[in-house]
Amino acid sequence: MAKEKKFITCDGNEAAAHVSYMFSEVAAIYPITPSSPMAEHVDEWAARGRKNLWGQNVSVQEMQSEAGAAGAVHGSLQAGALTTTFCVSLATTRT
Repeated sequence: MAKEKKFITCDGNEAAAHVSYMFSEVAAIYPITPSSPMAEHVDEWAARGRKNLWGQNVSVQEMQSEAGAAGAVHGSLQAGALTTTFCVSLATTRT
């Protein structure tokens, strides 16, 4: 039996956040305009216990600066985690 497709209406920020959330284990966020909506979606989904593509919880860490977010991303990547950051106008997923 085929799984029924679910469609939603969303803006580009929510669409980007959804895709990155599904492929991330860690998200280091510094929510400032214009990336704030993406970080807010990711933070909300994690707080509600939404699982990623592999059925895991995403660890979301809100940082105090862009430098902190960048450092958290590099450390997380060194540990082997699929990691996303949202800061300024950049949303990046790295493996």
